[in-house]
Amino acid sequence: MNYYNDNTVVFLDGQFVKATEAKVDLYTQSLHYGYSVFEGIRSYKTVNEETKIFKEKEHYERLKNSADALSIPFNYSVQELIDATYEVLDQNNLQDAYIRPLVYGPSNMSFNKNNESHLVIAAWEMPLFLGDKLIRVMTSSFERPNPKGFKILAKASGHYVNSILASYEAKAKGFDEALLIDMNGYIAEGPGANVFYEKDKVLHTPAKGNILPGITRATVIEICSELNIHVKERFFKPEEIQGADSCFYCGTAAEIVGLESLDNIPFKLKWEDSFGYVIQQAYKNLICEKEYNEKVKNQNSKILNFDFAENYIKK
Repeated sequence: MNYYNDNTVVFLDGQFVKATEAKVDLYTQSLHYGYSVFEGIRSYKTVNEETKIFKEKEHYERLKNSADALSIPFNYSVQELIDATYEVLDQNNLQDAYIRPLVYGPSNMSFNKNNESHLVIAAWEMPLFLGDKLIRVMTSSFERPNPKGFKILAKASGHYVNSILASYEAKAKGFDEALLIDMNGYIAEGPGANVFYEKDKVLHTPAKGNILPGITRATVIEICSELNIHVKERFFKPEEIQGADSCFYCGTAAEIVGLESLDNIPFKLKWEDSFGYVIQQAYKNLICEKEYNEKVKNQNSKILNFDFAENYIKK
């Protein structure tokens, strides 16, 4: 994938500069120790041809909270970052885009606290992170980090070494992705995505504590509330998911992606007959600010077994 070219513009420390001319200090804690924080955000072309960043306020508030959690100086307001991001999109002629803000440290090879930080916002076109087909997942031998060892709610760069190792392992064994457990043996999340499974017309998702409670996860719960789909946030073991009715991952980069199987045990329902499919359609309409058409409404009504919200769209 080409993330940039000679004409790509990024926002770096308050200035819009060519990506090919941007410089990063080789002696930063961020490069050597993973001591930085970031966000993954998407923008979309709406049905009205406008460019809209999805949940921009929530993402930039989390970026600030992540920086605060790691004691990284953070000197921008949320609105300043939103405005800068729209300018990055405009200068790069992007509408459907993946956006990556990163806050990283200055030259500092010690373990002393930084008194300043740098911030870059880049954007590029990126397809769905896990594709648009059902995926085969395995329970990883890697565990989600102990929350007593990290600020687990911070979206810190160093945390994702764990995700990369789990994903590498799964792909080496012929799977599409991994599913991580926590130190107590409970399901936590996928590498960079939260997980939901359906059983007996109820959705279950891991409770907060050992997960990064994603913004897309929160959006899924909001959609379920609108559609009267019952969601239980609780702790559960891998064997409870295996062979359930359906299952899906959700995250900004992946959006909503269904699982075909876990540990080679397939899920019972056809994806098109599952709650995950309903939520996937709702999410697609939400991000582009589109109301449901009659065909989708009727299909979803059959799955939900009650009158579908006629003009469902989250403002």
